[in-house]
Amino acid sequence: MSEPGPSALTEPEPAGTGEAESPPPEAKARAGARRWIIEVVVIVAAAFVLALLIQQFIIKPYVIPSPSMEPTLVEGDRVLVSRLSYHFRDPERGDIIVFQPPGYQDSEPFIKRVVAVAGDTVSVHNGALWINGEAQDEPYLKEYPILDDYPEVTIAPGYVWAMGDNRNNSGDSRVFGPVSEEAIIGVAFAIYWPPGDLGGL
Repeated sequence: MSEPGPSALTEPEPAGTGEAESPPPEAKARAGARRWIIEVVVIVAAAFVLALLIQQFIIKPYVIPSPSMEPTLVEGDRVLVSRLSYHFRDPERGDIIVFQPPGYQDSEPFIKRVVAVAGDTVSVHNGALWINGEAQDEPYLKEYPILDDYPEVTIAPGYVWAMGDNRNNSGDSRVFGPVSEEAIIGVAFAIYWPPGDLGGL
């Protein structure tokens, strides 16, 4: 038997024109719009999650709720609070802290100045704050003298004594006692609003 000739081995041509049809412009536009919407949603969601993580672990904005820190901070000021500072150092006198006040667990956090740390003695008499037996020069206070006396106490390890700069109009450690370091949310380090007061603390 002889082999078939070349003509017998030729493959049949495919049916149709041989060219894929392009989708109509309307379909392309719809697909492009869908991709754009998905990208925007993903970007917004990622930014939202990132903002939550930053606030939870790194920096938290805080609005000053009262005049108790005048003149350093006035009601309505917005500050940035570092959640990381005390991972690297201990509280220091002069730090402005945001914390949950003892005995007021359902309240909004307070903001005050650390005036005494573990091991210090603190009292108020003769119109001034006394730390370790020495009257303190506090140029940031709203007014002198401090009107009400407070008997001397010693700050225990793991605690700080926090007071407002507006001493005569401040509910602070004179009311609720020392603040546990575990109750401190962070250290205020800058004013970011209003723009005219932008700067560090």
